[in-house]
Amino acid sequence: MDREIAALAIPALGSLAADPLVSIVDTAFVGRLGTVPLAALGVNAAIFSMTFVVFNFLAYGTTPRVARAWGRGDREEAGRAILQALTLAVGVGVLATAVLLAAAGPLVSLMGAGGELRDPAISYLRIRALAGPAVLLIMAGHGVFRGLQDTRTPLRITLALNGVNLVLDPILIFWVGWGLDGAAWATVVAQWMGALAFLHLLFGPRRELLGTAPRIPRILELLPFLRVGGELSIRTFALIGTMTLATAVATRVGTAEVAGHQVAVQLWMFLALVVDAVAVAAQALVGRYRGEGSRGELRAMTNRLLLWGAATGVALALVFLAVAPWLPRLFTDDPTTLVHVAAVLSFVIWMQPLNALVFVWDGIFMGREEFGYLAGQMVLSAAAAAAVLFLVLPMGWGLPGVWWGLVTLMGVRAVTLGVRYWRQGAGEA
Repeated sequence: MDREIAALAIPALGSLAADPLVSIVDTAFVGRLGTVPLAALGVNAAIFSMTFVVFNFLAYGTTPRVARAWGRGDREEAGRAILQALTLAVGVGVLATAVLLAAAGPLVSLMGAGGELRDPAISYLRIRALAGPAVLLIMAGHGVFRGLQDTRTPLRITLALNGVNLVLDPILIFWVGWGLDGAAWATVVAQWMGALAFLHLLFGPRRELLGTAPRIPRILELLPFLRVGGELSIRTFALIGTMTLATAVATRVGTAEVAGHQVAVQLWMFLALVVDAVAVAAQALVGRYRGEGSRGELRAMTNRLLLWGAATGVALALVFLAVAPWLPRLFTDDPTTLVHVAAVLSFVIWMQPLNALVFVWDGIFMGREEFGYLAGQMVLSAAAAAAVLFLVLPMGWGLPGVWWGLVTLMGVRAVTLGVRYWRQGAGEA
């Protein structure tokens, strides 16, 4: 079991860590162009993040369906699930691109980008929007290969597209002289090459994965994916809404406080990447074991995954405890901000075991395709956290109060997921 988990989790960690590199590389090069291009890039990063996070069901919904079919040896059903995911990615991607192109001006205005910032922000958005279908095909590709118990292929493609972006950025931005638009084109080319790499594998060397008689799925066959998309969107927006509310409350506590909060959140999210790799393994393995039909083995595997999560969380807490005096200085050297980071850093450290269990339970329930339950428990958890956050200002709890709100979010999630897991048994389909 440990070998199976490690074989999926370690490459998945590489993919998760490499995924933000496109934005980081773009930021590094565009930063040399000046404040306005960098600000325009920041505006677009927020727009694209909020636009495409809604479609993460193309990964999360595809993995367990493909894994379950693969586990029971039903290659035809696995092929149908793969084609449905790819078809939906193209259709929704084209629609998203059309909306972004048509609404570029209003979206940029909504983000508060006016004056000299408006035109470069709109130009960048319209170019990057052309990669809409590619972004969603990459999401679906990750979900497909995870379901096939293969996280190495997505890692290789992710590293390759990052390499393309790294090479094209300086060429198009500086040598060709396209500036910010050059960064947009570099990203578009890189993402389309990543999408085409997935398509080449699935329709070329790995064509047998699509079944003996592959065909374009009918609209009615896509409805289960769309239902999953709706449920996961509720879950995603509840989580994003809570994090946004926490930042809004921290902003009202004070400028230095919100700066400290932002540093702490970035550290928190960085740690989440490590545990997310175990959650990805959980989605793939639980789906496969469900397909194989052995409840006893499935229960043993999910228990082992939870043990991996708990051990990872404790290890992360201990490592961060050791480097806590120095780590925040990588983000800021402002003394006042560092004081506020120190005030909440203990939350970041000691929440790790709790966070790890929650993330792995999330992966287990995704593998069981209980997306409706995940949506409901996230809404409940978000409501509990919001109740605490709304009390921070009137009660004078300061920045630690904001983080008690996040502890509440994760605590309620742990209780609602844990109780269901132990009552029903992870071996139930």
